[in-house]
Amino acid sequence: MSYVSLEEISKETLQVAREIVNSNKRYNMLENGREERTLREMEEEFLNPMTKSFLVKINNEYVGVLDYLPENPRDRYPWLGLLMIHHNHQGKGYGKNAYALFEHEARKAGMQIVRLAVLTENRSAKVFWESQGYRRYETKPYKEGKKVDCYEKVIKEKTDPE
Repeated sequence: MSYVSLEEISKETLQVAREIVNSNKRYNMLENGREERTLREMEEEFLNPMTKSFLVKINNEYVGVLDYLPENPRDRYPWLGLLMIHHNHQGKGYGKNAYALFEHEARKAGMQIVRLAVLTENRSAKVFWESQGYRRYETKPYKEGKKVDCYEKVIKEKTDPE
């Protein structure tokens, strides 16, 4: 049985996060038009005061990254910005395990609905998120002529006990 945990990304572990992100060249091409992200880009994405960013660990091995915004100032909802598993570890259920831990912690923190956006061309991500119970509610313009499908999931009903 695998033990999943989350470890906050720090300056010391930023390079690990970059290796995980850069192992997913297809995603980086969809997102940024190039296969690799710089350390500076990683710092802006994962070491900023707005988001909470974690390395996903299975047992004691770093296998992914998870990044979320506790409250988007535009709509007041929490947004899951990124859940990415290292290319070499995909297909092993690690993404589902990491998401289950995130959802459990989000529910404990009182979150009721979580939102996320998926690039419209990223079919595998849409399949994954739909399998986790997310439902598409709109398509919006993104950057450089790209579009994203916005999804949300009710993770805690207002009447659920604490």
